[in-house]
Amino acid sequence: MANVSALNPASPTEPPRDCPLCPRLVAYRHANQAAHPDWFNGPVPSFGTEDARLLIVGLAPGVQGANRTGRPFTGDFAGDLLYSTLIEYGFAKGHFDARPDDGLMLVDAMITNAVRCVPPQNKPTPLESNTCQQFLKARFSAMPKLKAVLALGRIAHESIVTTNGLRRSKFAFAHQASHDMGSGIHLFDSYHCSRYNTNTRRLTPEMFHAVFKDIRAYLDKA
Repeated sequence: MANVSALNPASPTEPPRDCPLCPRLVAYRHANQAAHPDWFNGPVPSFGTEDARLLIVGLAPGVQGANRTGRPFTGDFAGDLLYSTLIEYGFAKGHFDARPDDGLMLVDAMITNAVRCVPPQNKPTPLESNTCQQFLKARFSAMPKLKAVLALGRIAHESIVTTNGLRRSKFAFAHQASHDMGSGIHLFDSYHCSRYNTNTRRLTPEMFHAVFKDIRAYLDKA
């Protein structure tokens, strides 16, 4: 594993544009760059401000979503449900038009991914998830007002737990579960808002809204 400071000394929270840490993801990035030179095709940076109290952690960029547009959850179906819900619960304002220049702004929230580069078939390996945890750890450290973290899916949940030095056996993933992580930070779980989960009704908009209702109630009391 390369040293983070050697890769990007100005921003340990974000991988450099040509991050070399995961050979399989680098090869996939190069293939996408050759096929679609007008796409973003790189580690997708976090979206939002570091003084936010809510951090939302997804799995990884979608190949035709954030990997194409350069903004988390922008350009694929998952973003439609996520951003409409954020607007409804006061965590975003403006108009979401699935483009990074649509003017949408997050409010008291930041969005990132457990793995910053798009993986083939949307499936990062355990080694790739572990390698990218250094950036997630730095992201936590750079958010002084952080009070709530939302894990979108099991892999994001496990990355958050491991990154914070906690035991997975004590923090079981389940939809609408919540966990006290200590240090004044609460972890909330949701099934990922992917098209597959919503099409199969594993996750309904009502189920997703229920999680954000819990988060809003928690932050209003914090």
